[in-house]
Order: sequence, then C-alpha cells, then structure tokens
Amino acid sequence: MANGNHTALSEFILSGLTSDPQLQIPLFMLFVLIYAVTLLGNLLIILIIRLSSQLHTPMYFFLTHLSFSDSCYSSSVTPKMLANFLVDKKAIPYPGCVAQLCAAATFGVVEYCLLAAMAYDRYVAICKPLLYVVCMPQRLCALLVTASYLASCLNAVVCVASVFSLSFCGSHEINHFYCDVPPLLKLSCSDPRLAQVLPAASTAVIMLVTVLTTLISYVYILLAIFKIHSPGGRQKAFFTCASHLMTVTLFYGTTMFIYLLPSSSFSMDQKKMVSVCYMILIPMLNPMIYSLRNKEVKDALWKVIALKKTVLFTSRIAH
Repeated sequence: MANGNHTALSEFILSGLTSDPQLQIPLFMLFVLIYAVTLLGNLLIILIIRLSSQLHTPMYFFLTHLSFSDSCYSSSVTPKMLANFLVDKKAIPYPGCVAQLCAAATFGVVEYCLLAAMAYDRYVAICKPLLYVVCMPQRLCALLVTASYLASCLNAVVCVASVFSLSFCGSHEINHFYCDVPPLLKLSCSDPRLAQVLPAASTAVIMLVTVLTTLISYVYILLAIFKIHSPGGRQKAFFTCASHLMTVTLFYGTTMFIYLLPSSSFSMDQKKMVSVCYMILIPMLNPMIYSLRNKEVKDALWKVIALKKTVLFTSRIAH
C-alpha cells in the first residue's frame, strides 16, 4: 500500500462462517430461510399494528420501530453473508465495508434504545396505571424514538470515522462474516488506540444508560408485582411484560457476551456464533415472541384476516 494510504485499499476479504465447502450450500439454504422468516415476520407485525386500532398504544408504537430495526439490522449483514456462501472469493468493496459497519452499528444501538423505552413504558403501565395516558403521551413516544435513532446514528459516525481513519496494510482478510470493529482494527498498520477507545466509549455510554433504564424499570415492576395480593393479578401483570423481558434477556445477554467479556476468553468461531445469534436469529425470533405470547397481537391478527375475507367476499358479490 503506497505511503500507507488507507484509501488505496479497494476491498476486504471476509473469512465467513466456515471454510468447509461442504457446508456452504446447506448454510446458504438455512440462512435464506431464516432471513425470509425475519423479513416476513417483522413486516407482518408492522402491518398488524398499523391496521389494528386497538394496538395504537405506546408499547406497540415502539414495537413497530423494533420490528423495522430488526429487519434493517439483519439486512445489514445477511445478504452479503448469503452471497459469500456461493462464491470462492468472499470480497467486500471498501465502501461496502464502510456501509455495512455503519448500518450494523446504527441498528444495533437502536435496538438497545428501543428496548429501554419499552421497559420504561412497561414500568409506567404496571406501576402507574392511572397516570399511563398522562405519562406516556404520543409526543413523548415520538421523542424517545427520535432520540434512539439520533443517538444510534451518532454512535455509528464515531465508529466508522474512528476505524476508517486508520491505514490498512498487509493482509486485508477480516476474520469474520461481516465488517466489525475488532477484526478491522487487527488489520490496521496505524496506531489503533484512539480507534479502540472512541467507539468503545460511545457504545458503552449508550449501553450503560439503556441497560440501567431497563434494570431500574424492572426492579420497580417486580416490586409492584410482589405487592399484588391476587395470584391472578400477579400473573396478568407479569405476562404484560413477559415478551419484552424475553427479548431483553436474549439481546442483552448475547451482545454483552461479545463486547463486555475479555476477548481472550473465547475463540473467534465462538464469537461468530454469538454474532449470528444476536444479528440474525434474534431479529427472526422477536416477531414470534411478541405474536405467540401476546393475546392482543393474536386477536388483532385474526380480526385483520377476518376483515380481509369480508372485503374479498363483498368484492366477489359486487362483481
């Protein structure tokens, strides 16, 4: 690389999930199915919420954006990963790597922020039910969602600017299935300390605020549930936030495994599997968690289906 100028680099090579040629096609078919279910499931959740007036509440407003974020988060890495299963040279252009890191950093943090907003919503719904309409007005919900996207975009700018201000020389093979910060830093021939600190600090601040918000909300929720004397009342209150709690546990658990535990504790293959979990599998599971465990969503789905059947039947009679 001439004069250590990082702009001379035209592409990176992704090592992918596996180098075994016998696994390429089976993995391609598996992840095509997962990706299709992810997009269809999240689109269905968005449509059900939009078409069902009984779901026009703050919780489902946040869920709409979570489903959109899930689709974008998975789409930031899955299409390129699928394409690389079918080719020998798993190359990604330099601008494509920048775009992929930017999208992954953006929508990964959006998930944290939205889950924190949903936790606060559940806190108000269970701990202050009589003040719910006052405490969760539409304007506040829109403000929380807007702040989530702005914070996420700012974090992505910090990550991308820090990493791609470095010079890359020698090997340009990224030991991952997508462009992530740690494997990119290993390829740098510049001093990576600033590029390590800035993205880590930016992400840590957002994670700290969102995780604390979620934890504090659930502490108050659990205290409120314990004060309910009726077993039926406790069960109803718990199921009000069960789907969200399951999503929080899955997403926070896997991402913290990657970014908070010492990197030397796990092999790169283990980290790849965990990345697959929170970037590809969880976006597929979220619509199932919120639909299969949520009576309101299931009821709304059946009403939408019944309405569509009625419209089609009426249309046929008219013709």
